[in-house]
Amino acid sequence: MEHPYRGRQPHPHTQRSSSHRIGATSTMTVTSSVFTDSDPYPDPDNIEPLDFLVVAPHPDDAELGMGGTIMRMIDEGMRVGVLDLTSGEPTPHGSLDIRKRETARATEIMKLTWRGNAGLTNRAVEATLPAREHIASFFRCLRPRWLFAPYHEDAHPDHVAATQLVEAARFHSKLSKTAMPGPRHHPQRIYYYFCIHLRLAVQPSWIVDISEQWDRKLESIRAYESQFITGRDPGPPSLTDRFRDDAAYWGRLIDRQYGEPFATKEPLAMTSLRDLI
Repeated sequence: MEHPYRGRQPHPHTQRSSSHRIGATSTMTVTSSVFTDSDPYPDPDNIEPLDFLVVAPHPDDAELGMGGTIMRMIDEGMRVGVLDLTSGEPTPHGSLDIRKRETARATEIMKLTWRGNAGLTNRAVEATLPAREHIASFFRCLRPRWLFAPYHEDAHPDHVAATQLVEAARFHSKLSKTAMPGPRHHPQRIYYYFCIHLRLAVQPSWIVDISEQWDRKLESIRAYESQFITGRDPGPPSLTDRFRDDAAYWGRLIDRQYGEPFATKEPLAMTSLRDLI
């Protein structure tokens, strides 16, 4: 699969480290001077371009919104990464250490190619210029073909700001004559997954059949015990029962057991009608 801007242009001030992230043989020691809690930028010389990068405001949003689709893409041989923007903490029953362990477990279940954290502040995500450059640096180093961002209409300010940030960083990542690490890169498309806090009767652009991936998706969600199990009303219905009911609703609309909805602002391009169901 061909990707734009695959030429290597290492940042002149970058040094390499022996530390590792999932799917990468080495990482850059360079991080933003503003976002000191960020993971290092991946070394583009030592990680193949991703097919898809899912940007999540908090650890667990990717699993909730499109965990089944992520695993389906990986099952089909695609390279998929997740960039969590924040730690997701503080929360009533979590902590930084607990959330890191839960994220590691969910990552293992999904078998992600790469996962990292941008170190933005939970509850205070803003689409500022420094944040834009920071996220664009990840895009340049990971070189995803497509991006997935949260649906742009939501009650959670972090989710709304995250989408604005992804859209701006996508454009920013193709700029030349910049101090950002990695080669110029412009992801071809942005698609939107639904992990929203509003009770919207949404009309998705398409729905992915995740019937075969549902059990593993539920396992990845349950990995976040501090968020969805501890201190929660056991029901019935439990919170995870509601997640199953939502997936069954979307599956029923396409005559399948379980599904996940997606939206796009641009026309959806297809080369064949063969895979329509």
